[in-house]
Amino acid sequence: MDNLSEVFSAGGQGVLLVVILLAIIWLLRTTVRAIKEYDRLVIFFIGRYRAVRGPGLTFVIPFVESTIKVDMREKIIDIPSQTAITKDNASIGIDFLVYYRITDPELSVTRVGDVVDATGKIATTTLRAVIGDIVLDDVLSRRDQINDVLRVKLDETTERWGMKITTVEIREIEPPRAIQDAMNRQMSAERDRRAEVTLAEGEKQAAIARAEGSKQSAILEAEGNKRSQILQAEGERQAQMLRAEGFATALKVITEQARDVDSKTMALQYMEMLEKVGSSPSTKFVLPMELTSIAKNVASSMFDSAPPARNGNGAGSPQREVAVEAVAE
Repeated sequence: MDNLSEVFSAGGQGVLLVVILLAIIWLLRTTVRAIKEYDRLVIFFIGRYRAVRGPGLTFVIPFVESTIKVDMREKIIDIPSQTAITKDNASIGIDFLVYYRITDPELSVTRVGDVVDATGKIATTTLRAVIGDIVLDDVLSRRDQINDVLRVKLDETTERWGMKITTVEIREIEPPRAIQDAMNRQMSAERDRRAEVTLAEGEKQAAIARAEGSKQSAILEAEGNKRSQILQAEGERQAQMLRAEGFATALKVITEQARDVDSKTMALQYMEMLEKVGSSPSTKFVLPMELTSIAKNVASSMFDSAPPARNGNGAGSPQREVAVEAVAE
């Protein structure tokens, strides 16, 4: 019996040591906390807010202080598709994302029970209010503007909870089926219109190019004709100048030769010409304007060839004077 009691006594001491060891470990774990860089501990002392601790090594008094860990990193709230009615009474479905981060751990714990759930609920109601003031066409074409409006309104609401809304992004907008069909028909008509405009613009450019080509061709042809006429006129002018120079040279030669011709030779030339004119079969009366001078020259030539016969007073022959007078008459 004594041996048995000793065994139980030794076993009880061992269990007691284990319990004491476990208590010490638990006490250390609850007293000493290693807080990460992005976490904060909100400390409550007997139910009252006391402080925000972290990051680093933090001590907590067991059984007296309680803690709530708050993540300070930026996170996302995925808002599922929500039905909203536009200003022109069109029903559409919208789902979007809300990016947020906690800026004040105390407010996020003491002012609202679940800050993430509360933000999601206020985001859906804010979305419906914003979409209700915009017509459908603007909802489909102005996503960035709607994102900015939602972000500003949500940030104003959640600021009292120690939360900062950084970004709001609309992920998808689903209009009703009838509106989708109408939009598809509109896009198809717009594509057809653009195709027609592009085709007409191409034909216009082609017509302009053809007209410009015809214009340039006509200009070049007219320019060629002009140059051809200029060259032809220049050739004719030069030919006329050469002919005139030839005539001038011929007249100059004739004039120089005529200087050596005396009056007798000229009279003989006149007589030969008259003979040729008179030999033609037709009847003609040719009366040169200088007939008197010609007759005098002929008579002078005829009597100059005879020896002079002088009378006592030295005058010329009476026959010569008579002949000259007769010819002159």
